[in-house]
Amino acid sequence: MRLKLIIAALLFPSVVFAWPWSTDMMNQPNIKPQESAITSPYPEMEPFPTRSVPVTGFPTKVANREEAKSLKNPIPLTEASLKKGKTLFRIICSACHGLTGQADSPVSPKIGAINLTESYVQDTLTEGWIFGTISFGSAIMPAYGVPTAREDKRGSNDLTVEERWNIVNYVKHQLAKDAKAEGTHTAQSQ
Repeated sequence: MRLKLIIAALLFPSVVFAWPWSTDMMNQPNIKPQESAITSPYPEMEPFPTRSVPVTGFPTKVANREEAKSLKNPIPLTEASLKKGKTLFRIICSACHGLTGQADSPVSPKIGAINLTESYVQDTLTEGWIFGTISFGSAIMPAYGVPTAREDKRGSNDLTVEERWNIVNYVKHQLAKDAKAEGTHTAQSQ
């Protein structure tokens, strides 16, 4: 009898895996997301507790750069945000605006990149406008958030809403300081 079971197990492995101990995690007692009280094994969980379905991110509720002008930055100004913003700025923005944001990269004069440390950008442009420019692009700058909103569908759609706001924090609150420190450091080394 035992020999027959071993032979059956070797010849028909699917039979062995069908034994009662081979259940998977999906079939354990649980509540599936959005399961109704009728089908739920735990009807006392209806309705779902407040905020039980996690939602992350920051929605962009604008259709173009002009509408973004009045947006307020939902990302708090923290060291972590500035650090993320600086990293992303150096990866995404520095090719055209330079590492210091002073339009000092080799391609800056060829494409007309603006100096992001000037008072016009720092004092006049709102955080929402900068966010809108990153999201929707401008005349020469590609869109990094919503390329489908542009007629020419140009843009990379590489940055999340949170990443774009971190860059805004860095551009508005730290870039000019870093550029000034970089200039001081360069002058001292010469």
